Amino acid sequence: MTAGADTDASASQWMPGGFTELVARSGERDLILQGWAPQRLILSHAAVGGFVTHCGWNSILEAVSAGVQLVTWPRHGDQFFNKKHVLEVLETGVGVGAGFYASKLEVRGKVINVQKIAKGIDRVMGDGEVAEARRKKAVDLRGKARSATEKGGSSYDYMEHLINELMARRSCVNV
Repeated sequence: MTAGADTDASASQWMPGGFTELVARSGERDLILQGWAPQRLILSHAAVGGFVTHCGWNSILEAVSAGVQLVTWPRHGDQFFNKKHVLEVLETGVGVGAGFYASKLEVRGKVINVQKIAKGIDRVMGDGEVAEARRKKAVDLRGKARSATEKGGSSYDYMEHLINELMARRSCVNV
């Protein structure tokens, strides 16, 4: 699945030549979305077993809430810390080897080629005890995320507390 361009003309600036035609030939299994994509809805689909991500915090939260494993490919800023959290704390993903800031003009460090990405996807989708443990951990985290946002859950309770606090302060202030 590919997203990012609003028109066919702008798509040619970021998609490799012939990509659209290649995907169109493959039948109904592939889809190109241009512009905004409903990421949360896509991640929650039963057919999704993994997600290649730049490690933005919203994407990580959406993947955790959907119980989806991650293939991490950070590009800059806090994404490297987020990657470390996914790999070492949450233990629900694999890395592609990105270790340095990269811009459109310059790549410092290793180049992440298609083989490294494919290897990461294979590790997430593969068999074996480690892959199965990652899948189980992702599903467990999905349950915890859902229970935290239900009435009586920690996120629900903290949000309710914040709203009550703000309402109390509002009634004390003359605006």
